[in-house]
Amino acid sequence: MAQEKRKFGFETRMLHAGHIPDPVTGARAVPIYQTTSYVFEDTDKAAQLFELKQYGNIYTRINNPTTATFEERIASLENATGAVATASGMAAQMTTMMTLLEPGDEILSSAHLYGGTVTQFTHTFRKLGITVHFVDPTNIDDWAAAITPKTRALYGETIGNPKGSILDIEALADLAHAHKMPLIVDSTFATPYLCRPIDWGADLVVHSATKFLGGHGNSIAGVLLDSGKFDFSSYATIANPDPAYHGLKFYETFGHYGFLMKARAVTVRDTGAALSPFNAFLLIQGLETLSLRMERHVQNAQAIAQFLYDHPKVDWVAYAGLADNPYHALAQKYTPKGPGAIFTFGIKASNPRAAGKEFIESLHLFSHLANVGDARSLVIHPASTTHQQLSDEELAAGGVDAGMIRLSIGLETLEDLLWDLDQALQATSA
Repeated sequence: MAQEKRKFGFETRMLHAGHIPDPVTGARAVPIYQTTSYVFEDTDKAAQLFELKQYGNIYTRINNPTTATFEERIASLENATGAVATASGMAAQMTTMMTLLEPGDEILSSAHLYGGTVTQFTHTFRKLGITVHFVDPTNIDDWAAAITPKTRALYGETIGNPKGSILDIEALADLAHAHKMPLIVDSTFATPYLCRPIDWGADLVVHSATKFLGGHGNSIAGVLLDSGKFDFSSYATIANPDPAYHGLKFYETFGHYGFLMKARAVTVRDTGAALSPFNAFLLIQGLETLSLRMERHVQNAQAIAQFLYDHPKVDWVAYAGLADNPYHALAQKYTPKGPGAIFTFGIKASNPRAAGKEFIESLHLFSHLANVGDARSLVIHPASTTHQQLSDEELAAGGVDAGMIRLSIGLETLEDLLWDLDQALQATSA
């Protein structure tokens, strides 16, 4: 009697997926293959590799054994068919869109996005002949009304940065598929431990792996994942003969892996947005503790959000884990283990911008810097930093006000974080 193939749990895959002990040395940890290139067995083997007729290592700008382990592991955790790692989260977005789109195409996107993404979509993509339209992500009718014959993808963040809105992934996936286009989701703030967008119908997922996936603020990285379920036969960029690869038809040749092969063999190859093997190694270390870290991140975040909500000097708190938050129901659906560890709040003050500055400069444990998802707790004032390149109108559309303070809650002792926040609030002028 054939033995049923076991479906391993999240934590098991977090530690083992994509790797077996090194067959030559017996090394248990994933080795760092810090090499630019690889010796070919013979000229025929080399030709087959370059023609994509056989899988193997050619050049680390295209693939690398250490990076491949990270890609296979995160793909397993996201329930994806595969992944392509990139040099940053911004590079993952750029790789996705350059692989999918042609000049003249349009994207319809949530307005609740990281400021750098808004800038990339608005200005950099315009140089490539691609137009992005932004809508309020909370109203599915607004999405439907904004779709045009040129719209080629829907895009949003699982947990919007910095507003903390929760994307209705299932409803958007249904809308996208009704129009025969993919839904692309940035799930950086959620990680696959809290939400797997592919399970709710998303077709492509991107992460800034710099954040919670790495988890220690030591590596810049990104990753693109494909569900393998979307039919790209109507997308010329994937289905038509590719002049950049000897007329190869990626979707016909590679099927459910066609999009990722095009992204790797053409877009990453030609843009050079490759992840370094050493950073891939550090990301693998991060993945090995992902569930443990996210549990503590969310536990601390929920307690701190409630503390600030009840604090007399706090005007408002935007965290979907709070019962009266407008996104609470969506959070319970898509992130039942908790809606991440990043949220915003405002101080009661006649001059919120000045009060925010005073508050940040009074903190001791929270690091004031432009990152999130670190093991350490972080703080920033988005309007003057991460979103400073946006106009007042763009800030308002993204849900950012002048006094907004963003917290990224770390793994420190909860009581110490509460003490630090309270003493900084007490030191802040009314």
